Amino acid sequence: MKWKFLIIFLIILSSVNVRANNTIPSQSGGFLVKMIVINGDTMIYEELPVLYCYAPLKFKNKKEEQFYWRTVRDVKRVLPLSKYIRGVMEQTNKTLMELPNKASRDNYMRQFEKRIYKENEKEFSKLTLNQGKMLIRLVDRECNATSYELIKAYRGSFRAGFWQVFAKMFGASLKTDFGTTEEDKLIERIITLVEAGQL
Repeated sequence: MKWKFLIIFLIILSSVNVRANNTIPSQSGGFLVKMIVINGDTMIYEELPVLYCYAPLKFKNKKEEQFYWRTVRDVKRVLPLSKYIRGVMEQTNKTLMELPNKASRDNYMRQFEKRIYKENEKEFSKLTLNQGKMLIRLVDRECNATSYELIKAYRGSFRAGFWQVFAKMFGASLKTDFGTTEEDKLIERIITLVEAGQL
C-alpha cells in the first residue's frame, strides 16, 4: 500500500513540476493550463517527459568507473559542438546549392573556411585530445559521414589527406565510424541520458 501511495505522490509531484514550467499566469492570479475534453469531461492535459531506464552499470574497478565519468564529461562538452557542426554543414550545403558555378562555390568555401576558423578557434582549441577524438566520432553520428568524407567533399582529397595524416600523428583517425565499437554503445547511452536531462 505504501508503494502505491509513493508512486501516485511522485506522479502528482512531477505533474505539478511540469505544469509550473509550462503554464501561463492569468489575470485572476491563477494559471492557464492545457485542458482536454473526453466524453464531456474536462481534464488537465500534460505530457510527461520520456524517462529512460537502463540496467545499472557494474564497474570492474575504480579505473573503469573513472573512465565512465570522464566519458560523460567529454560527451557533455562535445555533443553541442557536433550538433553545431551539423547545423553549419546544413547551412553551407543550402548556400552552395544556390551558387551558380564551381568558381563561386570555391570562392565561397575559401572565405567561409577563414571565417568559421576565426569564429571557433578559441572554443575548439580548449578541447583535450580525448575530446577531439570524441568529436570526430560524434560528427559521424550527427552527419552520417566521417570527418574525412566531409573534408574531402568540401575541400578536396588533398586537404582531407593532409588532415588525416595530422590526426594520425595524435593517435586519431578522421575515418572513424560511430557505432562500430562497444565504447560507442556506451557513448550512445550517455547521449540519450544527457539529452533527456537524466545525466
